[in-house]
Amino acid sequence: MDRRQLLAGMSALAATPAFAQDDIPRWSSPVIDMHFHTRGTVEQNIAHQIGAGITAVSLISLPPSPLDIADIYAKCRAQNAAMFPVWFGATDLTTPGFEARLTAQVKAGAKGFGEVKMPVDADGPQMRRVYALAADLGVPVLVHFQDPIGDSQSFFNRGLRRFAPVLQANPRTKFIAHANSFWANVSASNDDTATYPTGPVVRGGISDKLLSDYPNMFADLSATSCNTFLSRDAAFSTDFLKRHQDKLHFGSDCFCEDGRGGSAAQAGGGRAAVGRGAPATGAVTGLRGKCLARENLGLVTRLTTPEIFRKMAWTNAHRLIGLPA
Repeated sequence: MDRRQLLAGMSALAATPAFAQDDIPRWSSPVIDMHFHTRGTVEQNIAHQIGAGITAVSLISLPPSPLDIADIYAKCRAQNAAMFPVWFGATDLTTPGFEARLTAQVKAGAKGFGEVKMPVDADGPQMRRVYALAADLGVPVLVHFQDPIGDSQSFFNRGLRRFAPVLQANPRTKFIAHANSFWANVSASNDDTATYPTGPVVRGGISDKLLSDYPNMFADLSATSCNTFLSRDAAFSTDFLKRHQDKLHFGSDCFCEDGRGGSAAQAGGGRAAVGRGAPATGAVTGLRGKCLARENLGLVTRLTTPEIFRKMAWTNAHRLIGLPA
């Protein structure tokens, strides 16, 4: 983030605490956060970026939501257009007319669908309609993969292990994978007993294969799930990031308020983790009071070269959504 962008953003923070410039991370390249959930005000949306040293974000939402993401996007751009170049469309897929609503959002400027997080099968007929529409409109779709864990019966977009035929049947659709099941299944040892499995990664996991075998499969480096994966086996993670350096891009999925880990949600383990039904594992408690954006960017910095970091932090996302970097 250059000085002009920094000062422009800080001018919008009248309702937030003062920022110490020496506490703002300086990453080796500009950073676009492709998994940034909308906050309620422009000031809240800007504060996290500045605190975490992030250059720009893609605004996304989780439907059903009272927030009008297109309206928030317009207000944010009016304050600082450079910080808000992208937004993704979202709507309740369980209600009639969702295809028309998503189409209208893309025509209004949305560059993708997501985050799609619904209690349905990822390979079911409803989701296949979403994938077909994304292909027709030429936009990627961000999917939250979360199979039932342990004794829990809850799930979102269930069925990652059955997803290869979907990728084969939808070659024009660009899929962005995210969440617990995707990152847990990088290891062939995953048995769905832990939300955030730890220990050495066993090669041959389904997620690794999907990224390797299908040119339309991508993933964002976001949330506690990716943080846990990157942290569990440094040698494997370094190799994984190198092999898939053109298929991965940064996203935070962080709900701290200031880019420093501040908020009631983060103090309790992170809304992105505990608030989604995760057990109080060491992986979660170790992130209490921390900013996931900072933590994940720090991990990628340590595990890769500056050249690979720039791809994942900046250029890959722009190429995926068709914007000049």
